[in-house]
Amino acid sequence: MIKSLRGMNDILSEDYERFTYFIELASNIAQNYGFHYIETPLLEETALFKRSVGESSDIVGKEMYQFIDKGENDVCLRPEGTAGVVRAFIQKKLDKAGGIHRFFYHGPMFRYERPQKGRLREFHQFGVESFGVASVYEDASMIMMVADILDACGIGYRLQLNSLGDSNCMPQYRENLVKFIESVEDEICEDCKRRKKSNPIRVLDCKNEKCQSLYVDAPKLINSLCDGCQSDFEKLKKILDENNIAYEIDTNLVRGLDYYSKTAFEFVSDNIGSQSAIAGGGRYDRLVEFLDGRATPAVGFAMGIERLMELIVMPEKKREGYYFGAMDEEALELILKLTQQKRKSKKAACDYKAKNLKNHLKGADKINARFCCIIGSNELANNTIWVKDLLNKTEETISLEEF
Repeated sequence: MIKSLRGMNDILSEDYERFTYFIELASNIAQNYGFHYIETPLLEETALFKRSVGESSDIVGKEMYQFIDKGENDVCLRPEGTAGVVRAFIQKKLDKAGGIHRFFYHGPMFRYERPQKGRLREFHQFGVESFGVASVYEDASMIMMVADILDACGIGYRLQLNSLGDSNCMPQYRENLVKFIESVEDEICEDCKRRKKSNPIRVLDCKNEKCQSLYVDAPKLINSLCDGCQSDFEKLKKILDENNIAYEIDTNLVRGLDYYSKTAFEFVSDNIGSQSAIAGGGRYDRLVEFLDGRATPAVGFAMGIERLMELIVMPEKKREGYYFGAMDEEALELILKLTQQKRKSKKAACDYKAKNLKNHLKGADKINARFCCIIGSNELANNTIWVKDLLNKTEETISLEEF
């Protein structure tokens, strides 16, 4: 028997209902904030992610589904959504058009990593990207949008904040951090030694417990911010305070990708084990320029849908739609015709097998239909249909014309 690949799951029945419920809910909220849908290809040039996500990241270094296609192109399945949206933004010359452009997207991403609860090799993200707004008010708007989505899903969370500085304050901090790393280099893991050369700030994101204990004494970027970054960070906290969004400062929060600057944030849950991050994002003002576009301020976030699935509080399921059934073979064609007519305006299902009334009622219950509509020999002879309202527990036999 052929099975699905490790870390790649089917989405069926109840999971599908939760999945589509979340997508619809999150999309509606994004549209309320003035964002528009964008869809980018699953397959992109590998160079896109090497230049954006960064070769120092675990995603590029260890986790990409990368191969040479039949045209000798080096391609990969997208491991995250932001880089593809930025590529589309530049390719469509929106960077040169100026103005504000706001997008949301959802779809599968692929990373070759060890599957575990809430973390798969094919996983789904909902993401949002905003281009053309340098104001920290846009950062706050992103955070409030995530909060709105999680609140609407009934999901509890903690918000963690940090500032990663910019080109004014990062170089000096980087120099100080490298000196600190060198002072403990004999005790840190091989990944951190590699990151020291390529992107030292990423050592703070190391999951190795020994490394984390050492980095408690590392210099904190938040204590080295320039006046502009400090002012923005204070303003962001003030906006969140005024909108009753609680947060905590995490000075080791750097996000996993190389393109972030200034605001970085994560929403975490205490209900999904060690993999507690359920949404995260921040500002990436340099990424458009890194990918050969015109320098454009940008900020965004992404949410891992699989991590949210078991946390989503579904609304109470209401009976809706129609179930049609025949008690005699002779009525099947008429039942199908009535079902098809009703489908033009309502949800309707049809059982193509003649059954007794008890079994038809079970079938209507199974799909949570409100109305069970049955035609037997008597109804067929009298041009009528028996209808039971399964919500109000009433029943009647009416003419087909009236129905």
